Amino acid sequence: MDIQTEAQLTTFRGPSDRFAGMVWLDELATNPNVDLHAYRVNFAPGGKTAWHTHERGQLLLVVSGSGYVQKRGEPMREIHAGDVVTIGPGEEHWHGATDDKFMCHIAVQHAATDEAITWLAHVGAGAAD
Repeated sequence: MDIQTEAQLTTFRGPSDRFAGMVWLDELATNPNVDLHAYRVNFAPGGKTAWHTHERGQLLLVVSGSGYVQKRGEPMREIHAGDVVTIGPGEEHWHGATDDKFMCHIAVQHAATDEAITWLAHVGAGAAD
């Protein structure tokens, strides 16, 4: 068992090739022995990920605020605090805050590192691409 305190968490700004707008991430779990990688992701209004996929899927737990999630080829869906989003392996998708609200979610995927994520193009206007 391992306990990390808030002071031990690593916080960094989301890199511009993977995120649009102001997005900050806290690494929560990076233990390769557990085969999980988890982040607390804080999106400023309008902040979002680029399109991407996860080799083994992803789970999003919305902690606060309001946002959107979209699977390629489907309409954008609004998400709110308390919602849980399950994204299947290989599904192209993006997620982020609404234009007027902050959003925080916990993102969990089965992988010891970010290598199981394939980053794609930025989301276009209207997020329907």
